[in-house]
Amino acid sequence: MKEGSPYLGLDDSLAEIAGMTMEKSQPVIVVLSGAGISRESGLQTFRDGDGLWEGHDVMQVATPEAWAENPALVLEFYNQRRRQLDQVQPHAAHRVLADLEGSFDVRIVTQNVDDLHERSGSSQVLHLHGELRLVRPEDDPGLQDERLIRVGEAECCGPDVVLGDVDERGVQLRPHVVWFGEPVPMMERASETVAQADELLVVGTSMQVYPAAGLVNDAQRGCRISMVNPDPESAKGHRYNLDQFYCAPASEGVSMWSSELRRRWR
Repeated sequence: MKEGSPYLGLDDSLAEIAGMTMEKSQPVIVVLSGAGISRESGLQTFRDGDGLWEGHDVMQVATPEAWAENPALVLEFYNQRRRQLDQVQPHAAHRVLADLEGSFDVRIVTQNVDDLHERSGSSQVLHLHGELRLVRPEDDPGLQDERLIRVGEAECCGPDVVLGDVDERGVQLRPHVVWFGEPVPMMERASETVAQADELLVVGTSMQVYPAAGLVNDAQRGCRISMVNPDPESAKGHRYNLDQFYCAPASEGVSMWSSELRRRWR
């Protein structure tokens, strides 16, 4: 233990995310969330089945090579993920984080591609790996917000995305998701966000997979770092950085952390 101590909308997401780096008037609470927090809502992840994601080898549905070889399969895989997302709801941990916005400047950096944080009311969410409900032209790296298209809107009526769904230039639309082997364009913004934290919470992830795992190291001296995870082994790689570890599922541990956070800052 240490001693002492976007949502990406189509019109305003970059402005909101940029706001994460503005001068702070409230304590800045940064949350690094991962698959575990979504799993409690009933969403499956590729880590649930020895590299299989809903019965699929991730290398066949979540890589640039898979897209080149069988784009129809990849599109249907993500269609299924959106259908599943429609069937689940945010849980207590999502709601607790949203409620904190009344007292703190809460900035969520998530590895998840679902919208459960947004649906619970969180207003500052940076998605490291993209979003299930967004698509983009396959020749676009996804860096320009205006090129992102929300599934269900006029440019992509949905609810499914299929071969033949194209932009105004006739370019096929692909999921706005960072696949294995692709760069993570939001890493720099995420690093800047973590560097401004007064308190950092890691929840639903053991932060063992890079490049995201390196974000914990961007916390500045004096930042209090906490982790919520039901697996006691998850703290091993960070034991000298952590001020507090809650061995509990997100739906329970985040509430405990939140209560102590409010006491520290009242």
